[in-house]
Amino acid sequence: MTVAVVTANAYYIHPIIGDVAAGFGVSDAQIGIVPALNQLALAIGILLLLPLGDRFSNRRLTILFTAGQCAGLILMTIAPDFSLFTAGSTLLGFFTIAPYLLPAYASKRVPPERLGHVTATLTAGVLFGILVARVGAGVVSEYFGWRTVYWIATTAMVLMAVALPRIMPRMEVEAPKKEQQRYIALVLSVFPLLRSHPEIIISGAIQAIGFGQFIALWLALALHLTSPEMGYGTDVVGYLAAFAALSVLTTPRLGQWADRIGPRRARLYLALIQMAGTALLLPFGGSIWLLMIPILITSTVGPAIDVGSRMTFLSQATGLRTRLTTIYIVIMFIGGGAGSVFGTTIYDQFGWTGTAIAVLASCATLTALCALALHLYGSGVRQVESAG
Repeated sequence: MTVAVVTANAYYIHPIIGDVAAGFGVSDAQIGIVPALNQLALAIGILLLLPLGDRFSNRRLTILFTAGQCAGLILMTIAPDFSLFTAGSTLLGFFTIAPYLLPAYASKRVPPERLGHVTATLTAGVLFGILVARVGAGVVSEYFGWRTVYWIATTAMVLMAVALPRIMPRMEVEAPKKEQQRYIALVLSVFPLLRSHPEIIISGAIQAIGFGQFIALWLALALHLTSPEMGYGTDVVGYLAAFAALSVLTTPRLGQWADRIGPRRARLYLALIQMAGTALLLPFGGSIWLLMIPILITSTVGPAIDVGSRMTFLSQATGLRTRLTTIYIVIMFIGGGAGSVFGTTIYDQFGWTGTAIAVLASCATLTALCALALHLYGSGVRQVESAG
């Protein structure tokens, strides 16, 4: 539940972005700056704050960063103008570090044989938080207004901040002060890994494109469905987002499949399926019932591509995985920020046709990068040497 609540905050705006734009009297293009700065601030926060988890108590940091999220949400909820709302969203993004600290915190408290189960549970919490945020925000905004969404979110976060000191046992021992002083060196040590592990750049770029087109698609979809042309409410946008629930069931199975054939080969096959799905966005754009087909395909395949990309560096030496993950996530959220801007801007200028073409083009680029990675690094399938 903790992971779900702290993750959900960045996704409430997806189905209600049109209502928020109308509430502040800004254009479809201008409203894109809100999720864009949120994602970019999150990337900066991960780069600067996540390494603190190797020096200080994950419990203390989680509590501190959750309080920062509360401050951002409160500012968004009471903001009288667009500038303060954007500032609150940016602050919220900078402190959204708890979802990345909690797995490390949990891993220190379970025996190795339960680590997979606990990690899967936390991942399910992330997906559940995204699902509830996108479905719930659409329904609540339709009947009670978009500000009610943020009043509910703020209340949930304040309650979580109060509860965290009680539900997170104080069991960690912080590193000595001598070690704590090496924080800057730890952050800077991320950059040489870009040269020694160049594949992380390709995997990060693949996920940046995938995450960026995911955000661009859903922001444009919310504007498209609530436009006079389509005439639906934000609740319908939320209901459509419920398709993401299927990924909770399919992603683990696709991950097992990637284990068998290799993550890079699996990622390429999945990218081809995703490109076929996005090709349907333009011809099916005039019917919500037909739109369910490409939405179902992309919602199923997208998370599995992410899993394949993570597998390419989580097999590296243990001492490198946290920093490689930091690089990967930072690149991913930079892509999310770009997708937020381009998604709303392209829709504002060229409508659904422009959005569908742009998403298909980005998907083709993603597929080309997957093919390049497979060519350069092989499939990644484990080779078992024969005995004797």
